[in-house]
Amino acid sequence: MSDQLKTSRGDRVAYDLRGSGPALIFIAGAGPYRAIDPYTTTTAESAARQGITTIVYDRLGRGESKVEGRIDLDRELDAVAALIEAAGGSAVLCGHSSGCSIALAAAARGLGVDGLVLWEAPLGPQDGGAREWAEEVDRRLDAGDLEGALTYYMKDIPPEFLDAWRASPEFPDLVAQAGSLRPDGESLTWAESAPLAELCAGIRVPVEVLVGEETFPVMLTAADSIVAAIPGATQKRMPGAAHTWEPEPMAKELAEFVKAAR
Repeated sequence: MSDQLKTSRGDRVAYDLRGSGPALIFIAGAGPYRAIDPYTTTTAESAARQGITTIVYDRLGRGESKVEGRIDLDRELDAVAALIEAAGGSAVLCGHSSGCSIALAAAARGLGVDGLVLWEAPLGPQDGGAREWAEEVDRRLDAGDLEGALTYYMKDIPPEFLDAWRASPEFPDLVAQAGSLRPDGESLTWAESAPLAELCAGIRVPVEVLVGEETFPVMLTAADSIVAAIPGATQKRMPGAAHTWEPEPMAKELAEFVKAAR
Protein backbone atom coordinates (compact mmCIF):
# COMPACT_ATOMS: atom_id res chain seq x y z
CA MET A 1 0.00 0.00 0.00
CA SER A 2 1.13 3.56 -0.64
CA ASP A 3 2.08 5.52 2.48
CA GLN A 4 4.19 8.42 3.70
CA LEU A 5 6.67 8.86 6.51
CA LYS A 6 8.57 11.80 7.93
CA THR A 7 12.36 11.85 8.22
CA SER A 8 14.34 13.31 11.13
CA ARG A 9 14.56 16.54 9.11
CA GLY A 10 10.81 16.67 8.56
CA ASP A 11 10.88 15.60 4.91
CA ARG A 12 7.92 13.53 3.77
CA VAL A 13 8.80 10.39 1.81
CA ALA A 14 6.20 8.55 -0.27
CA TYR A 15 6.62 4.79 -0.52
CA ASP A 16 4.89 1.47 -1.23
CA LEU A 17 5.29 -1.37 1.25
CA ARG A 18 4.40 -4.90 0.22
CA GLY A 19 4.60 -8.35 1.76
CA SER A 20 5.99 -9.52 5.10
CA GLY A 21 9.24 -10.94 6.37
CA PRO A 22 12.81 -9.59 6.13
CA ALA A 23 12.93 -6.27 4.34
CA LEU A 24 14.32 -5.00 1.04
CA ILE A 25 14.45 -1.32 0.06
CA PHE A 26 14.99 -0.29 -3.56
CA ILE A 27 17.12 2.82 -4.14
CA ALA A 28 16.65 4.27 -7.62
CA GLY A 29 19.42 5.92 -9.57
CA ALA A 30 19.24 9.22 -11.43
CA GLY A 31 15.75 10.14 -12.58
CA PRO A 32 13.28 7.30 -11.91
CA TYR A 33 10.39 7.48 -9.47
CA ARG A 34 7.51 5.09 -8.88
CA ALA A 35 5.09 6.48 -11.46
CA ILE A 36 7.52 5.97 -14.35
CA ASP A 37 9.36 2.85 -13.15
CA PRO A 38 7.19 -0.24 -13.73
CA TYR A 39 10.22 -2.55 -13.70
CA THR A 40 10.95 -1.90 -10.03
CA THR A 41 7.29 -2.04 -9.02
CA THR A 42 6.78 -5.37 -10.81
CA THR A 43 9.96 -6.74 -9.22
CA ALA A 44 8.87 -5.59 -5.76
CA GLU A 45 5.43 -7.14 -6.17
CA SER A 46 6.88 -10.49 -7.23
CA ALA A 47 9.55 -10.53 -4.53
CA ALA A 48 6.94 -9.74 -1.87
CA ARG A 49 4.99 -12.83 -2.93
CA GLN A 50 8.13 -14.86 -2.22
CA GLY A 51 8.20 -14.15 1.50
CA ILE A 52 9.89 -10.79 2.03
CA THR A 53 8.85 -7.20 2.68
CA THR A 54 9.62 -4.80 -0.16
CA ILE A 55 9.73 -1.00 -0.11
CA VAL A 56 9.84 1.17 -3.22
CA TYR A 57 10.00 4.89 -2.56
CA ASP A 58 10.16 8.16 -4.45
CA ARG A 59 13.57 9.69 -3.85
CA LEU A 60 13.52 13.15 -2.28
CA GLY A 61 12.41 15.76 -4.79
CA ARG A 62 10.79 13.20 -7.09
CA GLY A 63 7.25 11.98 -7.62
CA GLU A 64 5.23 12.34 -4.42
CA SER A 65 8.27 12.98 -2.17
CA LYS A 66 8.11 16.73 -2.66
CA VAL A 67 10.57 18.80 -0.63
CA GLU A 68 11.90 22.33 -0.59
CA GLY A 69 15.51 23.48 -0.66
CA ARG A 70 18.77 21.82 -1.51
CA ILE A 71 18.79 18.01 -1.55
CA ASP A 72 22.20 16.62 -0.65
CA LEU A 73 23.48 13.14 0.14
CA ASP A 74 23.06 13.54 3.90
CA ARG A 75 19.42 14.48 3.42
CA GLU A 76 18.86 11.49 1.11
CA LEU A 77 20.49 9.14 3.61
CA ASP A 78 18.15 10.47 6.30
CA ALA A 79 15.30 9.30 4.09
CA VAL A 80 16.91 5.87 3.74
CA ALA A 81 17.36 5.70 7.52
CA ALA A 82 13.67 6.54 8.07
CA LEU A 83 12.64 3.83 5.60
CA ILE A 84 14.86 1.31 7.37
CA GLU A 85 13.10 2.18 10.64
CA ALA A 86 9.73 1.75 8.93
CA ALA A 87 10.89 -1.69 7.78
CA GLY A 88 11.59 -2.74 11.37
CA GLY A 89 15.09 -1.38 11.98
CA SER A 90 17.12 -3.20 9.34
CA ALA A 91 16.89 -4.00 5.63
CA VAL A 92 18.79 -5.11 2.57
CA LEU A 93 19.31 -2.24 0.14
CA CYS A 94 19.02 -2.80 -3.61
CA GLY A 95 20.67 0.00 -5.53
CA HIS A 96 20.16 0.61 -9.23
CA SER A 97 22.88 2.56 -11.07
CA SER A 98 23.89 5.57 -8.93
CA GLY A 99 21.50 4.22 -6.30
CA CYS A 100 24.33 1.73 -5.71
CA SER A 101 26.71 4.42 -4.49
CA ILE A 102 23.98 5.79 -2.21
CA ALA A 103 23.44 2.27 -0.85
CA LEU A 104 27.18 1.81 -0.32
CA ALA A 105 27.35 5.14 1.52
CA ALA A 106 24.43 4.10 3.74
CA ALA A 107 26.16 0.87 4.70
CA ALA A 108 29.52 2.59 5.20
CA ARG A 109 27.91 5.11 7.57
CA GLY A 110 26.51 2.34 9.74
CA LEU A 111 22.80 2.47 8.94
CA GLY A 112 20.84 -0.68 9.71
CA VAL A 113 21.81 -2.49 6.54
CA ASP A 114 21.56 -6.30 6.42
CA GLY A 115 23.05 -6.60 2.94
CA LEU A 116 23.57 -4.88 -0.39
CA VAL A 117 22.49 -5.86 -3.89
CA LEU A 118 24.05 -3.54 -6.46
CA TRP A 119 22.73 -3.50 -10.02
CA GLU A 120 25.21 -2.03 -12.50
CA ALA A 121 26.98 0.43 -10.23
CA PRO A 122 28.60 3.12 -12.45
CA LEU A 123 31.62 3.62 -10.21
CA GLY A 124 34.77 5.07 -11.68
CA PRO A 125 38.35 4.65 -10.46
CA GLN A 126 39.81 6.82 -7.72
CA ASP A 127 39.98 10.44 -8.91
CA GLY A 128 38.24 9.39 -12.12
CA GLY A 129 36.57 12.74 -12.76
CA ALA A 130 33.34 12.42 -10.78
CA ARG A 131 34.11 15.45 -8.62
CA GLU A 132 34.54 17.83 -11.55
CA TRP A 133 31.49 16.41 -13.31
CA ALA A 134 29.28 16.71 -10.20
CA GLU A 135 30.52 20.25 -9.58
CA GLU A 136 29.43 21.27 -13.09
CA VAL A 137 25.99 19.71 -12.51
CA ASP A 138 25.76 21.68 -9.25
CA ARG A 139 26.83 24.88 -10.98
CA ARG A 140 24.05 24.54 -13.53
CA LEU A 141 21.49 23.72 -10.83
CA ASP A 142 22.55 26.76 -8.80
CA ALA A 143 22.17 28.90 -11.95
CA GLY A 144 18.63 27.62 -12.46
CA ASP A 145 19.56 25.73 -15.63
CA LEU A 146 17.69 22.54 -14.75
CA GLU A 147 17.65 21.07 -18.26
CA GLY A 148 21.33 21.85 -18.68
CA ALA A 149 22.08 20.13 -15.36
CA LEU A 150 20.11 17.05 -16.37
CA THR A 151 21.70 16.75 -19.79
CA TYR A 152 25.19 17.32 -18.40
CA TYR A 153 24.58 14.66 -15.77
CA MET A 154 23.74 12.26 -18.61
CA LYS A 155 26.58 13.36 -20.90
CA ASP A 156 28.35 9.98 -20.92
CA ILE A 157 25.34 7.76 -21.58
CA PRO A 158 24.65 6.50 -25.12
CA PRO A 159 23.08 9.39 -27.10
CA GLU A 160 20.06 7.28 -28.02
CA PHE A 161 19.17 6.95 -24.32
CA LEU A 162 19.07 10.73 -23.86
CA ASP A 163 17.20 11.18 -27.13
CA ALA A 164 14.56 8.73 -25.93
CA TRP A 165 14.25 10.61 -22.63
CA ARG A 166 13.87 13.94 -24.45
CA ALA A 167 11.07 12.49 -26.57
CA SER A 168 9.22 10.99 -23.60
CA PRO A 169 6.22 12.67 -21.94
CA GLU A 170 8.08 12.39 -18.61
CA PHE A 171 10.95 14.63 -19.72
CA PRO A 172 9.49 17.90 -18.33
CA ASP A 173 9.08 16.23 -14.93
CA LEU A 174 12.64 14.90 -15.07
CA VAL A 175 13.87 18.42 -15.76
CA ALA A 176 11.77 19.89 -12.96
CA GLN A 177 13.16 17.31 -10.54
CA ALA A 178 16.81 17.76 -11.58
CA GLY A 179 17.70 19.00 -8.09
CA SER A 180 17.32 15.41 -6.89
CA LEU A 181 20.49 14.50 -8.84
CA ARG A 182 22.80 16.07 -6.26
CA PRO A 183 22.90 13.01 -3.95
CA ASP A 184 23.81 10.85 -6.95
CA GLY A 185 26.70 13.11 -7.88
CA GLU A 186 27.86 13.39 -4.26
CA SER A 187 27.76 9.63 -3.70
CA LEU A 188 29.65 8.91 -6.92
CA THR A 189 32.22 11.56 -5.95
CA TRP A 190 32.55 9.91 -2.53
CA ALA A 191 33.11 6.52 -4.20
CA GLU A 192 36.09 8.00 -6.11
CA SER A 193 37.50 10.03 -3.21
CA ALA A 194 39.82 7.29 -1.88
CA PRO A 195 40.57 3.63 -2.52
CA LEU A 196 37.23 1.82 -2.54
CA ALA A 197 38.50 -0.80 -0.09
CA GLU A 198 39.23 2.02 2.37
CA LEU A 199 35.84 3.68 1.90
CA CYS A 200 34.02 0.37 2.34
CA ALA A 201 36.20 -1.00 5.15
CA GLY A 202 33.34 -0.85 7.62
CA ILE A 203 30.92 -2.85 5.47
CA ARG A 204 30.54 -6.27 7.05
CA VAL A 205 27.34 -7.49 5.43
CA PRO A 206 26.72 -9.71 2.38
CA VAL A 207 27.21 -7.85 -0.90
CA GLU A 208 26.09 -9.10 -4.30
CA VAL A 209 27.04 -7.18 -7.44
CA LEU A 210 24.77 -7.82 -10.43
CA VAL A 211 25.20 -6.91 -14.08
CA GLY A 212 22.96 -7.62 -17.04
CA GLU A 213 23.82 -10.25 -19.62
CA GLU A 214 23.83 -7.38 -22.13
CA THR A 215 25.69 -4.49 -20.56
CA PHE A 216 28.43 -1.93 -21.08
CA PRO A 217 32.12 -2.72 -20.43
CA VAL A 218 32.35 0.03 -17.81
CA MET A 219 29.75 -1.79 -15.69
CA LEU A 220 31.83 -4.97 -15.71
CA THR A 221 34.93 -3.03 -14.69
CA ALA A 222 33.05 -1.35 -11.85
CA ALA A 223 31.60 -4.67 -10.69
CA ASP A 224 35.09 -6.17 -10.57
CA SER A 225 36.33 -3.23 -8.52
CA ILE A 226 33.58 -3.62 -5.91
CA VAL A 227 34.17 -7.35 -5.54
CA ALA A 228 37.90 -6.71 -5.14
CA ALA A 229 37.29 -4.00 -2.53
CA ILE A 230 34.75 -5.69 -0.21
CA PRO A 231 35.73 -9.04 1.33
CA GLY A 232 33.18 -11.74 0.55
CA ALA A 233 31.37 -9.74 -2.12
CA THR A 234 30.16 -11.80 -5.08
CA GLN A 235 29.34 -11.00 -8.69
CA LYS A 236 26.68 -12.49 -10.97
CA ARG A 237 25.36 -11.97 -14.48
CA MET A 238 21.57 -11.73 -14.71
CA PRO A 239 18.98 -11.42 -17.49
CA GLY A 240 18.87 -7.76 -18.43
CA ALA A 241 19.87 -5.20 -21.02
CA ALA A 242 20.10 -1.43 -21.49
CA HIS A 243 21.00 -0.96 -17.79
CA THR A 244 17.72 -2.61 -16.71
CA TRP A 245 16.97 -5.98 -15.16
CA GLU A 246 14.21 -8.45 -16.06
CA PRO A 247 11.69 -8.37 -13.17
CA GLU A 248 10.93 -12.06 -12.53
CA PRO A 249 14.51 -13.41 -12.41
CA MET A 250 15.53 -10.35 -10.38
CA ALA A 251 12.68 -10.84 -7.90
CA LYS A 252 13.69 -14.47 -7.32
CA GLU A 253 17.34 -13.52 -6.84
CA LEU A 254 16.45 -10.72 -4.42
CA ALA A 255 14.06 -12.83 -2.33
CA GLU A 256 16.68 -15.55 -1.93
CA PHE A 257 19.40 -13.02 -1.07
CA VAL A 258 17.29 -11.18 1.51
CA LYS A 259 16.29 -14.40 3.30
CA ALA A 260 19.89 -15.61 3.38
CA ALA A 261 21.19 -12.23 4.58
CA ARG A 262 18.75 -12.11 7.47
